[in-house]
Amino acid sequence: MAPQPNTDTIKVNGRKHEWPNQKISFEEVVNLAFPNPPTGQDVKYEVTYRHGDHKKPQGTLEAGERVKVVDGMIFDVTPTDLS
Repeated sequence: MAPQPNTDTIKVNGRKHEWPNQKISFEEVVNLAFPNPPTGQDVKYEVTYRHGDHKKPQGTLEAGERVKVVDGMIFDVTPTDLS
């Protein structure tokens, strides 16, 4: 399947996704990583990325934050249990 015009290919936990927007939020990345997320009130997520925009090519994305999407960007999402 060919990418749609004006989309970027990103990888989230090793799986490719076509992303049609210029930015992506913490919550959107988590939803791509875990369509059926782990449950429990103490489950939190850590989102890191690399191969991003030249101004900030790598970093950590916190809840409520957004980051500019670059073709080939890689996201790693890890659930953690704070109990």
